Amino acid sequence: MTTLTTGTDHGLFELRRGQPSAAIQLGGNTVDALVADDSGWWAVVEGWELWRAPSHRRWWDLQAIASSPRLTCLLPTPLGLFAGTAEGHLNRLGDDGRLDPVEGFDHVEGRAEWHTPSGGPPATRTLSWAPDGDGDGRLYAGIHVGGIVLSTDGGQSWRPGGLDIHADVHQVLAGTAPGRVLAACARGLAVSEDGGETWRIDDEGLHATYSRAVAATARSVVLCASNGPDGKQAAIYRRPVDGNGPFERCREGLPEDLGGNVETGCLVSDGETLAFAAPNGQAYTSTDDGVTWTRLVEGLSKVRCLAISG
Repeated sequence: MTTLTTGTDHGLFELRRGQPSAAIQLGGNTVDALVADDSGWWAVVEGWELWRAPSHRRWWDLQAIASSPRLTCLLPTPLGLFAGTAEGHLNRLGDDGRLDPVEGFDHVEGRAEWHTPSGGPPATRTLSWAPDGDGDGRLYAGIHVGGIVLSTDGGQSWRPGGLDIHADVHQVLAGTAPGRVLAACARGLAVSEDGGETWRIDDEGLHATYSRAVAATARSVVLCASNGPDGKQAAIYRRPVDGNGPFERCREGLPEDLGGNVETGCLVSDGETLAFAAPNGQAYTSTDDGVTWTRLVEGLSKVRCLAISG
């Protein structure tokens, strides 16, 4: 049975169709990031704390990061748990239960060019991993704004991928097929078929190109697109995951305007079911690759992340 869990400004909630959202735990706390692996759940709470749970009902504080930049994203992998941070850094959870800086990440070529449109420091916004059949797989980090950097040796060393940093990457997604990497960016959907070495930008069929979120099933890739950072005329699009366009707007079951950008981390898939949380407090699901959608709940407080598990 598929379970949808959302992190909000007021804790964790389990989303159930036709029922009030069920509070789990962490009430009164902001949950900034949420991911599941085979052994349980990980969450970033109040920006600075990493929490761990073997189930929904038993959360405890694993570690408070008082002196680190704020945690921005999490990635459980066969290599261990990685955590991106503000100011463009990367940590890894050690065997001693501490988050240790990944030193090689701080020496990646081109780092001096990382920036944000507002003039503030960049951030490690998203992380992704894909097996490559040859050891440690490939790790990807999406930098806002700094393009995508990758590692093929388990995170020891990093180098830039081939995507122009001015594409303004918001989310990187690997593992949908061997060698394929997707990225939601300000120009549309960036696609690599060679593990992140070279890229193309696909935007055919989109009414606008600004995107912060992408997900994929075994058959479709789904993207949120709007006119820009303010999220005007935001809409959901789909196309075959093995195709290269055009995108088709998803309309059945969805409002004409989502009320703003679907944020990074709020559009998810387990390979079969798709789900997203809109800025207006509504959450939707699809079980037919994004062709039709069903409103699951409404009235959610500010949603910061969404996770799906079987």
